[in-house]
Parts: sequence; C-alpha cells; structure tokens
Amino acid sequence: MDGRAWISYQEDRMSDAELQARLEQDVDAVMDALPSEIDAWLPRTQRTALKQVAVLSPWVADHIRREPDLLRVLGETGEWEAPLSRDAMTARLSDALEQASDEPGLHRVLRRFRRERQIGIIWRDLAGEAGAWATGEAMTTLAEVCLEQALTWLEQLCVPRWGRPQANESGERPRLVVLGMGKFGAGELNLSSDIDLIFAFEHRGTTEGGRRQLDHQEYFTRMGQKLIAALDQVTADGFVFRVDMRLRPLGEGGPLVNPFSTTASYYQDQGREWERYALLKARPVAGDLAAGERLLMMLKPFVYRRYIDFGAIASLREMKALINREVRRRNIGDNIKLGRGGIREVEFIVQAFQLIRGGRDTRLQTPSLHDALSQLAALELLPEAVMTELTRDYVFLRNAEHALQAQQDKQTQTLPEDDLARLRLARAMKCPDWRAFLAALDEVRTRVRHHFDAVVAAPDDEEHEHEDSDIPLDQWRALWEESLEEEEARSLLLRSGFEDPANGVHRLNRLRRSRAVINMQRVAFERLDAMMPALLAQVAATDAPSSTLERVLPLVESVLRRTAYLSLLRENPDALNHFVRLCAASPWIAEQIARHPMLLDEMLSPALLTSRPSRTSLEHELRQSLARIPAEDEEALLEALRHFRHARVLHVAAGDVAGVHGIMNVSDSLTDIAEVVLEAVIQMAWRSLIQKHGVPTGHEGGPRFAVIGYGKLGGIELGYGSDLDLVFLFEPSLRPETPGPRVIDSPVFFTRLGQRIIHLLTAITPAGALYEVDMRLRPSGNSGLLVSTFDAFAEYQRQQAWTWEHQALVRARPVAGHRELFERFDGLRREILSTSRDLPALRRSVVEMRHKMRTHLAGSSKDQAEGRFHLKQDPGGLVDIEFLNQYAVLALSHESEALLTYTDNIRLIETLESCGQISQEEAAILRDAYLAYRAETHRQALSKAGEMTSSEGFDEHRRAVARLWQRWMEPDDV
Repeated sequence: MDGRAWISYQEDRMSDAELQARLEQDVDAVMDALPSEIDAWLPRTQRTALKQVAVLSPWVADHIRREPDLLRVLGETGEWEAPLSRDAMTARLSDALEQASDEPGLHRVLRRFRRERQIGIIWRDLAGEAGAWATGEAMTTLAEVCLEQALTWLEQLCVPRWGRPQANESGERPRLVVLGMGKFGAGELNLSSDIDLIFAFEHRGTTEGGRRQLDHQEYFTRMGQKLIAALDQVTADGFVFRVDMRLRPLGEGGPLVNPFSTTASYYQDQGREWERYALLKARPVAGDLAAGERLLMMLKPFVYRRYIDFGAIASLREMKALINREVRRRNIGDNIKLGRGGIREVEFIVQAFQLIRGGRDTRLQTPSLHDALSQLAALELLPEAVMTELTRDYVFLRNAEHALQAQQDKQTQTLPEDDLARLRLARAMKCPDWRAFLAALDEVRTRVRHHFDAVVAAPDDEEHEHEDSDIPLDQWRALWEESLEEEEARSLLLRSGFEDPANGVHRLNRLRRSRAVINMQRVAFERLDAMMPALLAQVAATDAPSSTLERVLPLVESVLRRTAYLSLLRENPDALNHFVRLCAASPWIAEQIARHPMLLDEMLSPALLTSRPSRTSLEHELRQSLARIPAEDEEALLEALRHFRHARVLHVAAGDVAGVHGIMNVSDSLTDIAEVVLEAVIQMAWRSLIQKHGVPTGHEGGPRFAVIGYGKLGGIELGYGSDLDLVFLFEPSLRPETPGPRVIDSPVFFTRLGQRIIHLLTAITPAGALYEVDMRLRPSGNSGLLVSTFDAFAEYQRQQAWTWEHQALVRARPVAGHRELFERFDGLRREILSTSRDLPALRRSVVEMRHKMRTHLAGSSKDQAEGRFHLKQDPGGLVDIEFLNQYAVLALSHESEALLTYTDNIRLIETLESCGQISQEEAAILRDAYLAYRAETHRQALSKAGEMTSSEGFDEHRRAVARLWQRWMEPDDV
C-alpha cells in the first residue's frame, strides 16, 4: 500500500469499536435466526465455531440464516470436523440424483449438494479444523465427484436418443475423457475456484442403439456441452463450478472435444511453451480415467524434455512479464496471486524445476505443487531452508486466498478495500488488525520475490562480464553480429590473445551464416544471440583462445536444434565458464561434450566435477536413476546407463585437468564407474533372459555368474578410452533345461546371458556405447566358448593355459556378479600363481612374449630417430614394468604369498620391496617411472595425442627401467 492510499485509508476507516460492533450484529442476526432444534443439530462444542465462521464468512452466515436446516444436514454427516469420504460423497450424490428426471432437476441436485459441502469446507477452514492443503484436497474431491456423477447421469439420459459410443476392439465403450488442469489437476483447488478442463475421446466411431446415430466427435461434443451447463450455468440455485475450457488445443477457437490423435498431433506440431507449463498439472478427473492416463503418456514427451531444459526458464520469464504488465495495466498490485511475491511466483519456481529437470528426474513429474515442492530439497535443487520458507509462505498465501474467497464465495485474490472485509481477513489470518496482517503479508511476499528472482530472473550480462577482460561485452556482441569491419574484428581478436584472428573471424561468420542458424526459429536464434557474446568473452580469457574456439564451436553447432542447452549456458554464467575452461584444457573433453550435449547438464554443479564420489555413492546414484525407469523400457535404461557413465567420466576428467585428482585416483574412479555399470548390465541382461526362459534351477537367488576383469580393469588402472578385458564364468544349473516359458538348454542360457551383456555394453545408442569389450583372454581365446563353467575354467588354467595366460592372471580379479564365485576365483588364482615354476623356462617365455610385442607394437626406428617414445611398448616403457611384475609374481609367490594379494602394478612393486625381493632404490625407480608414464597416458588421452610422446623428460626413466629389465630378464645379453 503506497503513502497516499494509506492516508486515504486512515481518513475513511471505521473505528475498531465500530467494526467490532458491526461484526457482532452479523453474528446476532445468525444466532437469532436459529430454530429451537439447534441444540439437537449442533453440538455445544461447535457453537463457538459457528460464531467464528459467521463473523468471517457472510456467505455462510447468510445461507444458515435463510436455511437453518443446513446445520442439521451437516451435523448428520459430521462435516464440522471432517469431510465426507469420496465413497460417501459419491453415494450421497448418486442417491439424490435418482430423484432428478430431467436436466433442470440435475442442476438443482448438483447445486444443493455443492452448497452443503461448500459450507462444510469453509466451516472447517475458518474454524481451524483444516489447513490449506486439506481444504484444497476437499474442494478437489468435491469437484471430481460432481463431474463424474453429472457425466454418468447425462450418459444415461442420452442413451435412448443417441445410444452409446461404439466399442473398441477389446469390447470397451469409450467415455468422455475429462482432464483437470491448473489447481484442479494438482488436487489443490481453492475455495471458490474455476475448474480448467480439457475434453478428449480415444478413438473415432459412431454411436449405436439410439434413435439417432452420431459420430463420436459430435456425441462427445454434445456430452461436453451438457456437462459444462450442468456445472457452470447460473440458475436460481446458483452454480456448481465455473468451467474454463480455454486451455484446450487452439483455445476458444478450437473444437470443444478432440480425439487423442488430433490432440497429440496438435501439441507435437503446434504446442507452445505455455502449454507445456499448463500440462504439467494435467490429470484425469472424470470419465475414462485409464484412457486419460494413456493420453497423458502420449503427451509426456511434449511436456518433459529428456535433457535438462533451461529454455523453459526463458518461457516462464516471458509469461511472468506478461502477467506483470497486466497487473500494472489493471492496477492490481494487491492481488496476492498475480502480484509481486504472490502465489503464482511460488508456482513458477516449482514449475521451472519441473520443466527443466522433470524429463531427467521423474520424481518431479507430478501435477501436485505440494508433492513437487517436497522433492526439490530431496533432489538438492533447493536448500532445505529455502524449501521450508517457500512451503510456509505458500501456505500463508493460500490461507489468505481461502479467507478472502470464503467471505462471499467469490473467485478473488485481490485484497479488499472495505474496512469490514479487511478486518475479517485479518482475523481469519490470526492477526489482530489490518496493519498487522499487511506487515506479515509484506514479509511473505518479499521472501517469495527473493527466491523467485534467484530462480527465474534474467541474468545480468554486465554483472557477469569476465573480470580479467578489458573488452566490454558489447564488443563481443558486435563481433558476433558482424557489426564490425573485417579489420576491426581481427584487431579485436588479436588484442584478446587469439593466435589466429583471421581464422577466428572466419569461423564465427561461417557459423552465423550457416543454413542451420539461418533456419532457426526466432526464439532459438534469440537464445543463440544472447549466449554467444558471453561465450566469446570466456574463450578470450583462456590461455589459447583460437584453439579453444575451435573446440567449443562444434558443441554450439551440435545443439542448434536443441537450444535448451544454449539457454543453460546463458542462464548459468558459472557453467559457461567451467565449460570453456574444460574445453581449453582438453580437446577430448570438448569432443565428448559435443558428441553428448547432455553432459552440459553436469556443468551446473562445478563442485561435483572436482569431487571424487565413493563407490557407494556411485551405486546409489545409478540405482536411483534406473529405478525411475520402467524395467521393460530397455532403450531408456541404456540411455540412462550411458549418460551415467559419460557424466561420471567427465567428472573424473575435470578433476584431472584441474589437478585435484592424483594419478591413481583417476584410475580408481574410472574403474569404480566401470564396475558399477557392469553390475547394472548383468541385472538388465538377467531380467531379459528369465522373462523368456525362466530362472535356471539353483539360480533362484540371482545369477551364479561372475565377470572377471583382466588387464587395466583387473589392475584397477583404467584410462579414459580403455577397453574392458573380460572373462565370463558361471555355475551350471541343477537341471539341464530352463523351466520356461521358452525352454532352452542351460549352457545355451548362460551363453546368451554373456552375449546379452556384451550387446548392452557395446550397442550404439544416441548417447554412444558404454564400453568396447575384449573377450580374447577367455580360455582358448576367440576359438573358445564365450562363457565357461568355473570347473572348466579351472581345468584349463591347470592343464592347458600358456605362460602368457598366467601372466594375464596376475592382473585378473572378479569385478561384477556372484560373490561366491568371487571367492572361488580368488582361490584358483592363488593356486595357479603360487605354483613353483622352472625359473629359466619362465624367464624365456616372458622375454619371448615381450620381444614379439616390441616387434609388432613398439615405435619405429624413424620414431626413435625423431626423439619420439611409445609410452607402452618401447623398451623401458610401461609394458616392461608390467612384465617385470608378472614375472616376479609367477616366480616368487610360492615363497612370498603377499604377492598374491594385489593386481595393480604400484602395490605389486611395493609388495616386492616389503618382501625383500627388490631394493628400496629399485622400487623407487619402477614406481617413479610407472607413475610418470601413467600420468602421461592420461594427459595424452585428454589431449588426443596418441600413445607416442617426446622422449624428452622420459629418457632417465627409460634407461633406468631398461637396466632393471636387462639385469633381471636378460642377464646373459649383458
């Protein structure tokens, strides 16, 4: 309230004594009108409540004064303290409608029924028996029961005239589908709310059995018209609910009722952003509820994007701006719904998160604001304290709305100007007077507006200009818009540190003039235009702007048709900064993000990119993600698995380039990710097979199946692009065949299980593949069985395996599957590796294998002449250290059992030292060289540099490792 309004209010207002006297007169008028039977109708405990309700709601007071028998009816039903259950309400209305012989009779019964329930709902609200949520639920239930019973009655009325709709192939006759929208769909109607509806029907056809045949379009249109009249038409008895149909496809200019196919096509081809917002709250409320759910499933891809959709914020912001302009035009700033810090702003906050993240997190896919609000803190989208404030303040605003509407049963959210109405509102809100209420309201609205601005308000370009840049954002905007002359543009880039300014100008102009940009829709182009200047400013702030620009532009090009990602970067300057810095540091990261734009979502929590999640937290995250997807939707499960893997690897890479993860931590994390994914893939493959073939006997508690990791996976040394070297083992079924429904031999079942696992890991989806898989280390290699029983594997290792296969066993360990098989494999591995061997023969076998690898895989003489070093395969490289460890385990573990404990090279080196097999100096040589090589392999992967590197910086390590190799493995050649 501004100063002039307050002065006017002070001059015109009645005194507190006069106001109190008026309220007492109203109460006396009600009490005087009560008949003598009141003692039997109204418990004495409710007399005080009656006076309070009569004071706060003239509408209730007037009805009780004119029709005291309402007190008897509500006394019989106990609605002073609790609402009728849905079943009791339905039965009561159904019985009453049996007396209605025509539509006017229907109208009378509905209005009488609504009036009785409405008085009970207002009574409980004002007497403190029900809070805002309970009142909203009671109003919603009342509307649903009235809709359903009216529709059922009308359907029966029309059978002689038009018959019934034609049955579908299943023999079911379609009914009108009634979708509730807005607060009705949310289950949170206010005390005098309109009900927003959309009508639809499932399939086309004609009616049958009546005097006149109608096609379904005409039949359901007429049924919808009659239903609206039954509720909305104002008669001598009033109305039931005001009905608003403007949210239907094409609004007031569109058909009243549409078939599902037309409805789905409309939203797919013509649906606007505000209609996504409206459909968030859509819910079947009457008619064919199951068909209504099917319709909403058809519309879900329109409402919820599968990626994080920051484009929704811009749309919500535009809607709020329109509302603000309308508020100013109509001078309704005192509207507690539409005004500053009002009900709509809380709804916008919640629905912004639903639209942005609902496609990814199905817990947000609920029409109920109350339910969605409760999820925001659980999902860590809002701090718990903010959630608590928003919930409390929303309840305050809704209680005020209910108190306003209870006074005259009118749909209003505007603060009253009448002194008596103001006092009633203040008293209903437990405030001593109007000034106290305004103070409380102002505090609430200020908090709501603060949170609204934090979520929905537009970012300030100037506020987020790069602090190290001397170039205003306007200059970058001019560059992007081609407003600068060629020389000016090049000079700008040159001054900003671009190594190749001419190419930078060329690349930007080529992008802006590309067909993809030219053909963008207006809204999409505006998002691109808003994001590019900020992007260029961030690129200019990197150490190598030209190469960084070349890395980020492919991402921009890849998301031109999915412009929510442009909005994401525009709306989140910190995310944009992090994205550019990662691309500057690593072309591999830039390529991954361009290939999988959904990874941009991860930029929203930069702290996550530099933290190292535990194995337990990875398991929990993946389990929660997969649990929200139906088990039968394999495509969606695969997409979720791939996104999880790509996102977690990106987190590791980000921490790597930031220098916050040690060398070993990087591989540990990448290995944890792979193992968590493998466990999930086994379960997916298992579910798929047992649905077709049943559970093999003896495997009822889960598959007695294990995945053994070899190589880098077994050694806990995965890199960014590592394959998974796997071997599959299983325990045979107790019966030779599966129990059905499609019977197959048990060995075939487990072979198919292995094939299914490989398919799930390697299948290409829009999010790429999970991993490349190498199965050549299984018994007999590529010519052997894909899966082996444990006993067959053990027999092969004891009797047929080559020395190199026992070398591989040094770095083998169970990584996923059945724990009992883990223990058996560990026992077998210890047995095989600890066998006493002929050391000269062992040394010859290891050296021969190493020489073969060098011949085929090491760098060429030309590489050596040019000072290039193959990190893995050249003499003195990684593989020499690995072979030294493997030889030591095979040669010494029968004496030093501790060598059987670990599969990774660093801990094997440390164990050799602790067992006295190598000196402290030798251990340091191997450890330092190995860590240096591993760090370089990670750097090469992130920079896409291949496995060749400059010898400079590694010569000392190479020579030291080569000397140890020569001394231990080839002493005769010295």
